[in-house]
Amino acid sequence: MSVIWTIIIGFLAGLVARAVLPGRQSLGIIWTTLLGIVGSLVATYAGQAMGWYTAGTTAGFLASVIGAVIVLALYGLIAKRT
Repeated sequence: MSVIWTIIIGFLAGLVARAVLPGRQSLGIIWTTLLGIVGSLVATYAGQAMGWYTAGTTAGFLASVIGAVIVLALYGLIAKRT
């Protein structure tokens, strides 16, 4: 059941990240979901490295959105250069 919640929260975080970041991101539903999940992982590991979260604790929804915005911005920079 936790995998289903991860997918749902990842999709919602990806949607919010795409709405927050200006510009046009042509991502489908699967890529939006993966964006949110990767953003959540980035936020979790960065938070654990900085001491904000203890080991085994995951990032919250807001941190997941921030992580997804960072991933989307990096993707935009890489896509522009190629």
